[in-house]
Amino acid sequence: MTTLADLEKDAQRLREAMAKDLAQNGVLADPGWRQAVETVPRHRFVPGFHLPVGERDGPGLTVWEPVTAALDQGRWLAAAYSDTTLITQFDGDEPDWTRPAVRHGGAPTSSSTLPSLVVRMWADAEIAEGHTVLEIGTGTGYSTALACERLGSGGITSIEVDPHRLETAASALYGCGYTPTLAVADGLYGYWPEAKFDRIVAACSFRAVPPALIAQTRPGGKILLTLSGWLYGYARVLLTVAADGTAEGHLLDGTVSFMPARTHAAPAFGNPAHWAAGLPAKPRIARHGPERLNAATQEAFHLRFLAQCAVPDAQMTTVGEVVHLVDVVTGSAATLTPDDGAWQVREAGAVKLWERVERVLDAYDAAGRPEPETFELHIHRDGQHLRHPRMPDLRLRGLYDGDVS
Repeated sequence: MTTLADLEKDAQRLREAMAKDLAQNGVLADPGWRQAVETVPRHRFVPGFHLPVGERDGPGLTVWEPVTAALDQGRWLAAAYSDTTLITQFDGDEPDWTRPAVRHGGAPTSSSTLPSLVVRMWADAEIAEGHTVLEIGTGTGYSTALACERLGSGGITSIEVDPHRLETAASALYGCGYTPTLAVADGLYGYWPEAKFDRIVAACSFRAVPPALIAQTRPGGKILLTLSGWLYGYARVLLTVAADGTAEGHLLDGTVSFMPARTHAAPAFGNPAHWAAGLPAKPRIARHGPERLNAATQEAFHLRFLAQCAVPDAQMTTVGEVVHLVDVVTGSAATLTPDDGAWQVREAGAVKLWERVERVLDAYDAAGRPEPETFELHIHRDGQHLRHPRMPDLRLRGLYDGDVS
């Protein structure tokens, strides 16, 4: 029978092995962050989680298998100390880990982010001792614990929109001796009672930069967040806030994605066939096909982000061979149908969705296909603009249309 002492000994060994692997991969260049990874007991923050079994069920849904210490302690502990994101919640429903069940499909809504990405986020935010920090998205509390271990609990504030998630994280944090400021709050609005902050780091994604976060950052302070949209394009940006309330910063490289802030999640759009029924009968030949956005490449990942700046309210889905674009805000729609090596486009509504996407792709090609880090995001009172010296400006639009007034 495994005792608690044996479990903690195994956990320490696995933590040190994980830290060594991350260091060898160039993730833990800072000795302070390595010490934090070697110290924080991740297993205490993930009493249960789901892992994909690697196959789909009859209807084609991903099958998620529960993993807990009671079911298989060895597997649970090994997964907790792997560089893997562990899904802890689906569709906002908190699992009962005393009676865990296999899941079929579902949208993940909370997780313990893979340790290498957590450390990368903290490092990319250029956090140093003495900084006051707002973390948006406490989740399991593991990333919060790493920050507390590295910087001390006194300057760390972490907010979470899900009360049960925060309660569970708080128990784990306090049980490990960490005492950050915690609150149930929507990251869209930051947390005024503890403002202003030297650094704000978001573990969720936003359609555009929330104005409250800029207002709650000290002049010279930095905001690190992930931008995303309903085409599931992502970009990370590190912004520096000026005394006049404006902010600027470069996009960062890499293909990082986070779950959207719940108020920024894509709405349901109904049956694609209903939208397609109102399209004109006569198509045109597309200049660019949808595979440029859908390919499993870093360039496609980047292009989805640029494209959704042009059509911020569009969603894309494929039924059979037909690709549908649907815009629930304007009522616009488009379809792309393969035809002898080309794509036929039909579109209607106030916004010609695919035409706008093609303009972005034309400009991107003409500019020499620039990398993400060559783009700058400028946030001023006239909006949020993504700029590149060889491309027309693209504007980010969210629920507040980029207003920072």
